[in-house]
Amino acid sequence: MKWRDFIANLETTDASPMLGSLLRTTQFIEQKENAFVIACPNYGSRMFLEGKREVIKKYLSQYLKKEVELIFIIREGKGRVATETLPLIEFQESKEVAVRDAGINPRNTFENFAVSSTNQVAYSAAQTVAENPGKTYNPFLVYGGVGVGKTHLAHAIAHSIISSKPEAKVLVCTSEEFTNDLIELIRKKRTDSLRKKYRGLDLLVVDDVQFIAGKIYVQEEFYHTFNSIVGSGGQIILTSDRAPRHIEKLEDRLRSRFSGGLMIDIQNPDFELRTAIILIKAAERNIEVSIDSARLIAEQVRDTRELEGELLRLFAKGEHDNQALSPDFIKLEINNVKKSNHTNIPPNEIVRLVASYYNMSPLQMKGASRKTEIVRARQMAMYILRHHLDLRLVDIAFILKRRDHTTIMHGVDKLSSLLMNNPGIKNDFDKIIRIVNDG
Repeated sequence: MKWRDFIANLETTDASPMLGSLLRTTQFIEQKENAFVIACPNYGSRMFLEGKREVIKKYLSQYLKKEVELIFIIREGKGRVATETLPLIEFQESKEVAVRDAGINPRNTFENFAVSSTNQVAYSAAQTVAENPGKTYNPFLVYGGVGVGKTHLAHAIAHSIISSKPEAKVLVCTSEEFTNDLIELIRKKRTDSLRKKYRGLDLLVVDDVQFIAGKIYVQEEFYHTFNSIVGSGGQIILTSDRAPRHIEKLEDRLRSRFSGGLMIDIQNPDFELRTAIILIKAAERNIEVSIDSARLIAEQVRDTRELEGELLRLFAKGEHDNQALSPDFIKLEINNVKKSNHTNIPPNEIVRLVASYYNMSPLQMKGASRKTEIVRARQMAMYILRHHLDLRLVDIAFILKRRDHTTIMHGVDKLSSLLMNNPGIKNDFDKIIRIVNDG
């Protein structure tokens, strides 16, 4: 059977064009009696296709004019497959260096991007961009909330391009890095260096582009950079927390440029996608976890950025207690955490306790001061409100009088990093939590 011919036929009849698009990433391996073995590129796509099994079986049976079964497996590499492992990519040294120098996270690839109905359109479009940079969707802008996979997808495109063409001029940066580059080179009176760095690129990826809004000179320079790259056949990829039309203080000409290519909204991850992400993260770290255990974690954690942290927390606890990550162990640990969380404590009381610990007033913490000690206290409050009271980012922004939820997101991320790397901050956190729990 020619699997590609069947997919082409399916695309002419199926109401969901994205099913055919995802099937094109699979490979027919073999036929065992009436069962067809199909290799998927990653665990996410396998889970998605498992959910569409009956639909695919119906069309395949009609196409072959006989009843068939489907077996979905995961491709482990060229010519090899496995049921529970993720594909591995072998790089030459030149590719590894190119990936590093471009600012790409080597872990953010298409192969370990979990796919479900909430992001399948963005996933397929991103693959098209990677295959035809500068020729199809330009710019390619992905927007959505925190932790939906925008950055992963943008890095995956860059990773794919530079893997197939190591000599390509690729740069991945945040809007803050672009801004800092510009400020530094203005200070040194060397803006020509900025133009040499950015305007001759084959691919420019800018993460969190919404943060250039309101910065007049930055927007001016970015506008010309944008035009120069696109005009010479290069590709622009942007991520944002909102659609261009909703970015306040963004110049109309940039809004027009951003909207001139393909814009795709990634929705919050559904239960199946969160489960797939846990399984992928576990495989990356050689952590044994069953699909039932992964589902239990996915039921409790809705923020994808917290999934890996919760997995590692449970793994560390299991190692300490000499326990496997069984469903019973995970249920017990989740219940213990729920019991220890004092969710009835008013948010403003958390703010007061944190402020008191750092010898300042809540008013100071909610103010505009950028003094190091005040910023640190503010971030501590953000982190505790987020992880101890499980408040939404927008609610924390309102309580602490911050501009928007992205400020809270960055504050929480910063404190998370400090807790892992700064014993002093970890000691402060433990003391504050004891005060909160003693209540």
